[in-house]
Amino acid sequence: MNREIAIALRMTLVTFVLTGLVYPLVVTGLGRILFPWRAHGSLVERDGRVVGSELIGQSFKGAAYFHPRPSAAGAGGYDAAASGGSNLGPTSRALRDRVMAEVARLRAENPGSPGPVPIELVTASGSGLDPHLGPDAARWQIPRIAAARGASVHDVEAVVAARLEPRTLGLFGEPRVNVLLMNLDLDRRFGLPRPGGR
Repeated sequence: MNREIAIALRMTLVTFVLTGLVYPLVVTGLGRILFPWRAHGSLVERDGRVVGSELIGQSFKGAAYFHPRPSAAGAGGYDAAASGGSNLGPTSRALRDRVMAEVARLRAENPGSPGPVPIELVTASGSGLDPHLGPDAARWQIPRIAAARGASVHDVEAVVAARLEPRTLGLFGEPRVNVLLMNLDLDRRFGLPRPGGR
Protein backbone atom coordinates (compact mmCIF):
# COMPACT_ATOMS: atom_id res chain seq x y z
CA MET A 1 0.00 0.00 0.00
CA ASN A 2 2.80 2.42 0.89
CA ARG A 3 4.46 1.70 -2.48
CA GLU A 4 1.29 2.66 -4.41
CA ILE A 5 0.89 5.87 -2.39
CA ALA A 6 4.53 6.81 -3.04
CA ILE A 7 4.11 6.20 -6.80
CA ALA A 8 0.90 8.26 -6.86
CA LEU A 9 2.55 11.14 -4.97
CA ARG A 10 5.58 11.09 -7.34
CA MET A 11 3.30 11.10 -10.38
CA THR A 12 1.28 13.97 -8.91
CA LEU A 13 4.44 15.97 -8.23
CA VAL A 14 5.91 15.30 -11.69
CA THR A 15 2.60 16.18 -13.38
CA PHE A 16 2.30 19.38 -11.33
CA VAL A 17 5.86 20.48 -12.18
CA LEU A 18 5.50 19.69 -15.89
CA THR A 19 1.99 21.01 -16.54
CA GLY A 20 1.76 23.66 -13.82
CA LEU A 21 5.22 25.19 -14.01
CA VAL A 22 7.43 24.08 -16.91
CA TYR A 23 4.84 24.13 -19.71
CA PRO A 24 3.32 27.56 -18.85
CA LEU A 25 6.78 29.12 -18.45
CA VAL A 26 8.01 27.71 -21.78
CA VAL A 27 4.88 28.79 -23.67
CA THR A 28 4.93 32.26 -22.08
CA GLY A 29 8.65 32.65 -22.83
CA LEU A 30 8.21 31.56 -26.45
CA GLY A 31 5.26 33.93 -26.84
CA ARG A 32 7.28 36.85 -25.53
CA ILE A 33 10.21 36.04 -27.80
CA LEU A 34 8.30 35.20 -30.99
CA PHE A 35 5.30 37.54 -30.62
CA PRO A 36 6.25 40.31 -28.16
CA TRP A 37 3.54 42.76 -29.33
CA ARG A 38 0.74 40.18 -28.96
CA ALA A 39 2.14 38.71 -25.72
CA HIS A 40 1.92 42.11 -24.05
CA GLY A 41 -1.74 42.63 -25.01
CA SER A 42 -1.38 44.58 -28.29
CA LEU A 43 -1.88 47.78 -26.31
CA VAL A 44 -2.56 50.95 -28.27
CA GLU A 45 -1.26 54.30 -27.03
CA ARG A 46 -2.20 57.88 -27.84
CA ASP A 47 -0.09 60.72 -26.48
CA GLY A 48 1.83 58.27 -24.27
CA ARG A 49 -1.34 56.91 -22.66
CA VAL A 50 -2.85 53.44 -23.22
CA VAL A 51 -6.30 53.88 -24.79
CA GLY A 52 -7.15 50.26 -25.52
CA SER A 53 -6.05 47.04 -27.15
CA GLU A 54 -6.22 46.00 -30.78
CA LEU A 55 -7.71 42.73 -29.57
CA ILE A 56 -10.59 43.93 -27.37
CA GLY A 57 -13.57 45.96 -28.54
CA GLN A 58 -14.78 49.01 -26.67
CA SER A 59 -17.73 51.33 -26.86
CA PHE A 60 -17.75 54.45 -29.04
CA LYS A 61 -21.01 56.39 -29.03
CA GLY A 62 -20.36 59.82 -30.53
CA ALA A 63 -21.55 60.72 -34.01
CA ALA A 64 -17.96 61.49 -35.05
CA TYR A 65 -16.73 57.92 -34.46
CA PHE A 66 -17.23 54.49 -35.94
CA HIS A 67 -19.46 52.42 -33.68
CA PRO A 68 -18.57 48.78 -32.97
CA ARG A 69 -20.81 45.75 -32.78
CA PRO A 70 -23.10 45.64 -29.75
CA SER A 71 -21.74 43.72 -26.77
CA ALA A 72 -23.45 41.33 -24.38
CA ALA A 73 -20.32 41.08 -22.20
CA GLY A 74 -21.26 42.42 -18.78
CA ALA A 75 -23.99 44.82 -17.70
CA GLY A 76 -22.71 47.73 -19.80
CA GLY A 77 -21.08 45.64 -22.52
CA TYR A 78 -17.40 45.33 -23.48
CA ASP A 79 -16.48 43.92 -20.05
CA ALA A 80 -13.48 41.61 -20.61
CA ALA A 81 -14.11 39.94 -17.24
CA ALA A 82 -17.58 38.89 -18.41
CA SER A 83 -16.80 37.90 -21.98
CA GLY A 84 -19.60 35.98 -23.64
CA GLY A 85 -22.54 36.15 -25.97
CA SER A 86 -26.13 36.86 -25.07
CA ASN A 87 -27.08 33.19 -25.55
CA LEU A 88 -30.34 34.31 -27.15
CA GLY A 89 -31.48 32.11 -30.02
CA PRO A 90 -33.28 32.95 -33.26
CA THR A 91 -36.71 32.30 -31.70
CA SER A 92 -36.04 34.60 -28.74
CA ARG A 93 -38.48 37.50 -28.38
CA ALA A 94 -35.89 39.40 -26.31
CA LEU A 95 -33.36 39.11 -29.15
CA ARG A 96 -35.91 40.18 -31.76
CA ASP A 97 -37.01 43.17 -29.65
CA ARG A 98 -33.41 44.24 -29.00
CA VAL A 99 -32.48 43.97 -32.68
CA MET A 100 -35.58 45.93 -33.75
CA ALA A 101 -34.74 48.66 -31.21
CA GLU A 102 -31.13 48.77 -32.46
CA VAL A 103 -32.26 49.03 -36.09
CA ALA A 104 -34.57 51.93 -35.21
CA ARG A 105 -31.82 53.69 -33.23
CA LEU A 106 -29.23 53.23 -35.99
CA ARG A 107 -31.66 54.45 -38.66
CA ALA A 108 -32.35 57.59 -36.59
CA GLU A 109 -28.62 58.23 -35.98
CA ASN A 110 -27.63 57.52 -39.59
CA PRO A 111 -30.29 59.10 -41.82
CA GLY A 112 -27.91 59.47 -44.77
CA SER A 113 -26.69 55.88 -44.76
CA PRO A 114 -27.73 53.84 -47.80
CA GLY A 115 -29.50 50.49 -47.76
CA PRO A 116 -30.44 48.29 -44.83
CA VAL A 117 -28.59 48.36 -41.51
CA PRO A 118 -25.72 45.80 -41.66
CA ILE A 119 -26.52 42.78 -39.50
CA GLU A 120 -23.29 42.98 -37.52
CA LEU A 121 -24.24 46.44 -36.21
CA VAL A 122 -27.26 44.93 -34.44
CA THR A 123 -25.93 41.53 -33.32
CA ALA A 124 -23.25 40.87 -30.72
CA SER A 125 -20.26 38.66 -31.41
CA GLY A 126 -19.80 35.38 -29.54
CA SER A 127 -17.33 36.96 -27.10
CA GLY A 128 -18.95 40.39 -26.93
CA LEU A 129 -15.45 41.83 -27.36
CA ASP A 130 -14.87 41.67 -31.13
CA PRO A 131 -12.77 44.73 -32.06
CA HIS A 132 -13.50 44.42 -35.79
CA LEU A 133 -16.27 45.24 -38.24
CA GLY A 134 -16.72 44.14 -41.80
CA PRO A 135 -15.82 46.92 -44.25
CA ASP A 136 -19.47 47.27 -45.36
CA ALA A 137 -20.62 47.92 -41.77
CA ALA A 138 -17.90 50.58 -41.41
CA ARG A 139 -18.74 52.20 -44.76
CA TRP A 140 -22.44 52.32 -43.84
CA GLN A 141 -21.53 54.74 -41.00
CA ILE A 142 -19.43 57.10 -43.14
CA PRO A 143 -22.16 59.70 -43.94
CA ARG A 144 -22.81 60.29 -40.21
CA ILE A 145 -19.10 60.57 -39.38
CA ALA A 146 -18.36 62.87 -42.33
CA ALA A 147 -21.22 65.19 -41.32
CA ALA A 148 -20.16 65.23 -37.64
CA ARG A 149 -16.56 66.04 -38.52
CA GLY A 150 -17.23 68.41 -41.38
CA ALA A 151 -15.20 66.16 -43.68
CA SER A 152 -15.93 64.71 -47.09
CA VAL A 153 -17.29 61.19 -47.46
CA HIS A 154 -14.27 60.45 -49.66
CA ASP A 155 -11.82 61.44 -46.89
CA VAL A 156 -13.56 59.25 -44.29
CA GLU A 157 -13.68 56.37 -46.81
CA ALA A 158 -9.88 56.71 -47.11
CA VAL A 159 -9.59 56.00 -43.36
CA VAL A 160 -11.55 52.75 -43.82
CA ALA A 161 -9.52 51.74 -46.87
CA ALA A 162 -6.22 52.36 -45.04
CA ARG A 163 -7.25 50.04 -42.18
CA LEU A 164 -8.70 47.21 -44.28
CA GLU A 165 -7.23 43.87 -43.15
CA PRO A 166 -7.48 40.97 -45.63
CA ARG A 167 -8.35 37.38 -44.80
CA THR A 168 -5.73 35.77 -42.55
CA LEU A 169 -3.22 33.95 -44.78
CA GLY A 170 -5.57 34.74 -47.64
CA LEU A 171 -7.94 31.96 -46.50
CA PHE A 172 -9.31 32.39 -43.02
CA GLY A 173 -11.99 34.79 -41.85
CA GLU A 174 -13.32 37.76 -43.74
CA PRO A 175 -11.87 41.17 -44.61
CA ARG A 176 -12.24 43.46 -41.59
CA VAL A 177 -11.35 46.80 -40.05
CA ASN A 178 -10.37 47.54 -36.46
CA VAL A 179 -12.78 50.07 -34.92
CA LEU A 180 -10.37 51.49 -32.33
CA LEU A 181 -7.59 52.03 -34.87
CA MET A 182 -9.96 53.70 -37.36
CA ASN A 183 -11.25 56.04 -34.65
CA LEU A 184 -7.72 57.01 -33.66
CA ASP A 185 -6.97 57.63 -37.35
CA LEU A 186 -10.03 59.90 -37.54
CA ASP A 187 -8.72 61.97 -34.61
CA ARG A 188 -5.24 62.18 -36.16
CA ARG A 189 -6.53 63.16 -39.57
CA PHE A 190 -9.39 65.51 -38.62
CA GLY A 191 -8.60 66.48 -35.02
CA LEU A 192 -10.69 65.78 -31.96
CA PRO A 193 -14.42 66.22 -32.56
CA ARG A 194 -16.46 69.07 -31.18
CA PRO A 195 -17.82 68.56 -27.62
CA GLY A 196 -20.42 65.79 -27.63
CA GLY A 197 -18.69 63.97 -30.51
CA ARG A 198 -17.67 60.99 -28.40
